[in-house]
Order: sequence, then structure tokens, then C-alpha cells
Amino acid sequence: MARTVWRSSVGKKTVMAVSGIVMLLYLVVHMIGNLKIFFGPGEFNHYAHWLRTVGEPFMHDEWTLWLVRVVLVVAVVAHAVSAYQLSRRDLRARPTRYVHRKPRASYATRTMRWGGVILGLFIVWHLLDLTTGTVHPGGFQEGRPYQNVVDTFSTWYGNVVYIVAMLALGLHVRHGFWSAAQTLGAGSRTRDRALKTTANVLALLLTAGFVAVPVAVMTGVVS
Repeated sequence: MARTVWRSSVGKKTVMAVSGIVMLLYLVVHMIGNLKIFFGPGEFNHYAHWLRTVGEPFMHDEWTLWLVRVVLVVAVVAHAVSAYQLSRRDLRARPTRYVHRKPRASYATRTMRWGGVILGLFIVWHLLDLTTGTVHPGGFQEGRPYQNVVDTFSTWYGNVVYIVAMLALGLHVRHGFWSAAQTLGAGSRTRDRALKTTANVLALLLTAGFVAVPVAVMTGVVS
């Protein structure tokens, strides 16, 4: 039964919707945590340490963090595979392009695929920068995330990569939230306007919340 559902377009769209919502919830929490940087290094570093001890003593050190990471990896892979397979299926069903584009297709709709690719590459860079320190500028300092964040956003390329990715994220969330609602049956004529407004507000808040950190470092508010 699971294989039959997965092979159907509806099944793949449902997987995309559910995995997208999981990632969206994580992004909201992650953004709120990032904003703690405005309260100083002590507060931010304490928050980062707390993430590794959540659930103790029932959960061992970093177990909860790794559980969240596993769930996110599964969600990202499921989302990406579903999107790719649906895209290929769509191309096979329509091997030649339409003569005219749909006039109401938004910019976010037309760039969902490229936005997904940009975000996928950004995730890899972000992990190598602030988690493993592999590509981190200025010398990665274990246990000092505040200083590591400041180091990253003290470089022009760190700001460019991050801000471009966050703009792509905003567009992705704006279209993806509404699409997920339609797929899961939450959409209707009476609710469509509210869902689109919610999607716009979420996209705006997430983009502004994430971009606020590099802007604060660039302007010296966070240093």
C-alpha cells in the first residue's frame, strides 16, 4: 500500500507537503533561536549549549539534537526526491513547452525548482561553515557560536550567500505553504485568501528574521 501511494502523483505531493511543513516548523524555531544573538554572546552561546542538553537526564548529551537532525535529513531528502520525481513526471507528460505561459503564474511559482536547488546548496555550505567549520573564515572556534557567526558575516561572500539563500527561502515558503495547504485539503474558496495571507506573512517574517542577523553584523549592531 505504501509503495502504491508513493508511486502516485498524489502520494508524492502529500510527502512534499508533510515534509515541507516539518521543515517550516523547524525554520520558525531556528529563526527565533538565531535572534538571541541580539542579547549578546553569553545568551547566544548558552542557547547553543542548551540545544545539546535538551531532554537530560532522560536523553543523553546531544541525543535530542541528533534526533532532530535525523528527522530534518529525512524531511529534506523526501522533499527533494518527491520534487524531482514530480518534475520529471511532469516533463514526460508534457515533452514540449506551452506556447504561452500562464498569465497568473507568480515569480515564486516559476522559480520553485531553482529556489530548491539554491537552498540545497546553501544547506551544505551552512553546515560546512557553522557546524563542522570546514569552510569557516577566520578560524572556527568550537563552543563559541556567537563569534563564529560574527566571523562569517564579517565577510562579503558570507553575507551574499546567506542573504540570497534567505530571499530564495522566502519565495519558496510563500508558494510552498499555500501548495501544501491545497494538497492536504485545507484549501477552499473561503479559506484561500487567508491561506495566501498567512503564506505571505510567514515568508516575510522568516526572510526578515534570518536576514536581520547578517545585517546586524554588517552595521556593527552585533560585533
